[in-house]
Amino acid sequence: MVNELTANGSQWTEAAVWQVLENVKDPEIPVLSVIDMGIITAVQISNPKPETRNAIVIMTPTFVGCPAIEVMKKNIYEEVKKLGFDEVKVQVDFDVKWTSDRMKPEAKIKLEKFGLAPPPEMKDEELSEEMLNRVRCPHCGSTDTTLRSSFGSTLCRAIRFCFNCKQGFEQFKPI
Repeated sequence: MVNELTANGSQWTEAAVWQVLENVKDPEIPVLSVIDMGIITAVQISNPKPETRNAIVIMTPTFVGCPAIEVMKKNIYEEVKKLGFDEVKVQVDFDVKWTSDRMKPEAKIKLEKFGLAPPPEMKDEELSEEMLNRVRCPHCGSTDTTLRSSFGSTLCRAIRFCFNCKQGFEQFKPI
């Protein structure tokens, strides 16, 4: 299976690392990988000695206080280590700002199917009241919704209510 990772059969490539990172899920949203979330900012491979293969994965958290950082670091380490690297480092970069626009478009579709309203695309605009108020219900698609609580089951979620289907739902907040 490892030899299927790259065209040249080597599992010690950046492409192979990016591929296995698809297996690492966000522990708070298990339908999304760390790649879907856009939190991986770089992968570096180094060979300090001819017989040594090292990998460094750099990630930026969704926010500084994210309680899932340590779990994701551990899961990234374990997944990349399976490729056979001698040393794997996972570095958290607080200089790169994560925004919800870093999420892949497919991630937003997965969020909606999971029952979470995805964040709107911000395109470097300021977050407006209109963006906050026009949230589509993931159950029926109506935008006749209202904010019930700024915080949901995790800090990155808000609780909303849909007047059309009369169901509560969570929204992944735009950042």
